[in-house]
Amino acid sequence: MAETRLRVLLDEAAIAKRVDELADKLAEVDNGWTVVALLQGAIPFTADLMRAFERRGRHPIYDSLWLESYRDERESSGKVMVRADISRPIDGRPVLIVDDVFDSGRTIAYARAHLLAKGATLTIACAFVRKPQAMGEAIEAIGWDAPGDFLVGYGMDDKGRYRGLPYIAAID
Repeated sequence: MAETRLRVLLDEAAIAKRVDELADKLAEVDNGWTVVALLQGAIPFTADLMRAFERRGRHPIYDSLWLESYRDERESSGKVMVRADISRPIDGRPVLIVDDVFDSGRTIAYARAHLLAKGATLTIACAFVRKPQAMGEAIEAIGWDAPGDFLVGYGMDDKGRYRGLPYIAAID
């Protein structure tokens, strides 16, 4: 197996700073929402964001929604599938959807429709990374505008590898 070369694009300190900035912005609009992490990639970002909310005296309910469109490929299949649904009722509650990467907008759009159909009163979407092809698409909060490279780390993977890296890197 050939060694994979990674080029660090955003280090741990830069990620922490951007998470804090997002938490400041989002805490201002928090109105008792449920935070729904989109599995699997959003787990590190959601955990950091939830801790940042707690430091600001906000205590949202946490849940997760496992949507899949990539499988083990480097490009989306174009079809979003629910692998595991949320476990708590959201009827009558606002929802903050948290994702790792915003690229086509398809996953966020699917999550919004799915959660609104379950009774959410409002959905606000946040992704840590926005890819160039998503510029102009509708999303309320972004942590970092990334280059078009294939990214790994901080929840993003390549066939299940590299999700645990504490930084974001491009595969060379």
